[in-house]
Amino acid sequence: MAFIRPEHQFNPDLLDNLVIGIAADMGEHDSGVHHHEKAQLLYAPAGVMTFTLAETQVVLPPTRAAWLPAGVEHSVTMRNVVAYRSLYFEPETVSSLPDRVTIFQVNPLLKALIDTMSFWPWDKPRSTQHHAFALLLEELGNAAEEILALPLPQDKRLKNWLAQLQQHQTIPSNLKDMAVEIGASERTISRIFSNETGMAYQAWRQQWRLLSAIEQLAAGASVAQVGFNLQFSSDSAFISFFKQYTGTTPAQYFKSPSI
Repeated sequence: MAFIRPEHQFNPDLLDNLVIGIAADMGEHDSGVHHHEKAQLLYAPAGVMTFTLAETQVVLPPTRAAWLPAGVEHSVTMRNVVAYRSLYFEPETVSSLPDRVTIFQVNPLLKALIDTMSFWPWDKPRSTQHHAFALLLEELGNAAEEILALPLPQDKRLKNWLAQLQQHQTIPSNLKDMAVEIGASERTISRIFSNETGMAYQAWRQQWRLLSAIEQLAAGASVAQVGFNLQFSSDSAFISFFKQYTGTTPAQYFKSPSI
């Protein structure tokens, strides 16, 4: 069976086939840091996942899939019930796909392929997998990519600040207030973010707000509630911000793109 329960132990690296798929209904869950010898495609048609790489945090809402090349260390956190789908591949069979972590938009055909392949028996003959596998690679090759990642500064002066931010989901302070919190100058903090994330602090803060908004909306919060949580002056101000960074409104964002 490809459907597994959260308490079941599963190691795709011990299985041998063109595609190894799993499906599960998950609640609160933290996978811990791990990696696979196989490449992985993660997708959740319901709920939201966040996963952390060495120096990056990524939000994965519905209608998006995450591509992880083989060997990438990561941990996955699920904060609400998630319909979890994951496909695993031998690295040499997916060499046409990116060699970096990538977020893809998922159209109805790609969703159908992922859903179907997630329930394939692990001993399904390879000869019966080739057509769907080739179509999956074609759809992923044509899928639009999306930036849903937040690079994390590694400077030890920010370690406790980042931990508090992630634990309590508080909004990052403006640069002036943060300088007081950290006990460093605004110039020093600006230099740290520029050097270690490639982003100015204000741009980093806005990206944090965007990913937090996506995570909250995907978990079922209303536009009004998310706008309030992220300290926007009005619903329209939040919608304008969201559209500026994603090109669409919150309501449209969670609809599957057409084929």
